[in-house]
Amino acid sequence: MQLMYTEKGDTWPKVLKHNSDTYGDTRRALREKHYGIWEPYTWKDYYLRVKSLALGLMSLGLKAGDKVLIVGDNAPQWYYAELATQADHGVAVGAYSDLTPREIQCLAENSEASFAIVQDQEQVDKLLQVKDALPLLKKVLFWSYKGLAHYKDPALMGFRELLERGEAHEKEHPGLFERNVESGKADHVCAIVYTSGTTGETPKGAVHTYRTLRAGAEYHLRLDPWVEDDNIVPFLPPVWINEQWLALGCHLLSGCTLNFAEGPETQQRDAMEIGPSIVFRGARVWESQAAMVRARISDADPMKRLAFRVLMPVGYRMAEALYKKQKPGLFRRMIYWMADTTLFEPIRHSLGLQKARICYTTGTMLSEDALRFYHALHLPLKSLYGTTEGGALSGARNEDIRLDTVGPAHKETEVSIAEGGEILYRQPGTFVGYYKNPEKTSEVLKDGWFHTGDKGFVRDDGHLVVVDRIKDLVRLANEETLSPQEIESRLRFSPFIKDAWILAGPEGLYASA
Repeated sequence: MQLMYTEKGDTWPKVLKHNSDTYGDTRRALREKHYGIWEPYTWKDYYLRVKSLALGLMSLGLKAGDKVLIVGDNAPQWYYAELATQADHGVAVGAYSDLTPREIQCLAENSEASFAIVQDQEQVDKLLQVKDALPLLKKVLFWSYKGLAHYKDPALMGFRELLERGEAHEKEHPGLFERNVESGKADHVCAIVYTSGTTGETPKGAVHTYRTLRAGAEYHLRLDPWVEDDNIVPFLPPVWINEQWLALGCHLLSGCTLNFAEGPETQQRDAMEIGPSIVFRGARVWESQAAMVRARISDADPMKRLAFRVLMPVGYRMAEALYKKQKPGLFRRMIYWMADTTLFEPIRHSLGLQKARICYTTGTMLSEDALRFYHALHLPLKSLYGTTEGGALSGARNEDIRLDTVGPAHKETEVSIAEGGEILYRQPGTFVGYYKNPEKTSEVLKDGWFHTGDKGFVRDDGHLVVVDRIKDLVRLANEETLSPQEIESRLRFSPFIKDAWILAGPEGLYASA
């Protein structure tokens, strides 16, 4: 695979150092909202924080190949922790903050974590509850001190103390951090990304190198170039593979700014203040936002309801013209401008999407109804397809969006459809294997081809259509096949439905929602 940005280096710590050397204090890398105020951090700040943290971890005994479990909501410290671990030639392992103590124990055991870096008292309590069952765990480090002043467990240490240790370690070993960064290689393992729904007895951790993660990031940058002035408000921490590609990889390579909301509950309001230019969210979030807008309109005053009923069809007709690659006439453009000024722009602003130029939906398939809604609002929302193990597979350019597809496969990616309709593909971003689970690896990775478990097909125009998970397809009594995902997504588009499930009885009888 021909790489972009080769001058920045072949590992994430090298790219960070390059950005610090290039931009220094002249460009903002991060912003975090704290007590209602946006606090900026330059690329030099970013680099020095990662450096002190990496040296602090080294002083505690972190060695090459050691695993570091990171648990918390989205925050700059999450990124500091991952990059510091990788700078020490360690392996970052992410976990969501809503996991139970037992689930965290499962991931820590499976990954053989030596250190845990967590957000706050809640996560500290979870680790202390299961610490005795984790003999390999040496330290639990936390970045939010609230409620922890009276905790005396010797395994605990705060970020401030860790950074101080790092600064002292630098004085004793000058240049050590820089030498470590320089000695990193593209094929070094840098992250274990656990697949969703695998927090039980046999979790599946996908092992990735810098090379495989960078392939996913570069596919997206080729699809939609990012620039230094772009702003992002990441919705989730880099536990999810998409955040590894986009919020970490594309951010570092493009030099754009990450903006962190004050908390999960203020995400929408804080995004409105920033107005991100690049937005990537799961399909469920896009569905709930569309339903929320329509619910608010139904409760609005008569004039607003009338405006919505009259002007939304204008947006739908304009979107339909774009699908057909038709050039609208002057009169239609004037009517659309009026509708955009009166209705669509205020709706985009209320969603924090007033400056969005790139919009991705990932995870499950988003319904055509929801896509049409956002396209009517003049938002270039499109579906991407990829997997934690196989890497990023497909995406369409803004001028080539199709409602029922996830776009054509990226260049240098091979796609094959198995006899039963399963999507198989291989490319440079395919994972190394499941950590400590060669049996499961051999089930999904055969001769370099990743078996997705998804049913789909490639259209004549090269676009990939994903039907559903093969195991979720319902064979009805009349021998027809029902795809629950498509129907559930269309139902969730309704402002009166929060969630939906498709059920069927034995032998496909009595299918219902």
